[in-house]
Amino acid sequence: MPELVLPTVSVRDSFLEAMAEFTAEGVENSQTSAWIDVHGARWDTDEGFAAFVEAVRADALEDSPRPEWHVPCTTGWWVDGDTYLGRLAIRHRLTDFLLEVGGHIGYDVRPSRRREGHATAMLRAALPWARDLGIDPALITCDVDNLPSARVIESAGGVLEDVRGVKRRYWVPTS
Repeated sequence: MPELVLPTVSVRDSFLEAMAEFTAEGVENSQTSAWIDVHGARWDTDEGFAAFVEAVRADALEDSPRPEWHVPCTTGWWVDGDTYLGRLAIRHRLTDFLLEVGGHIGYDVRPSRRREGHATAMLRAALPWARDLGIDPALITCDVDNLPSARVIESAGGVLEDVRGVKRRYWVPTS
């Protein structure tokens, strides 16, 4: 049964397979693509992957070093045993940019495991995490043409506030 967990080295092989899927798909402008670009070369060794996992986990800490435009972010990995299915990021607060475009929560599911209900289940599992961080409601955005993501957000209770440019902006209760 899939569950949302903090990043772990136990899914390394499956994680690497998923990153290869994202690369083959040409994923751009997502947390996953940023991981590939910034950390991908380190994943070749167990030690490098462990360091990556620790860095992702440390990003949730207020005092961790980060670019000034980034905010603390708790990352959960959606896994089934040792199989990596996707990731979800909970941004602890909103900058002006995140208020317009990114929102509190972003997620993606590895290409080979889409259309199986994982995004919906992952988002629902993350809402208590967001509530525990003091986020209620959570802003979640998606591209206007990403109707599957809009359905995921709406199924979690998301209420469309508006459309700004190419983004649909939803508020989702976490309590």
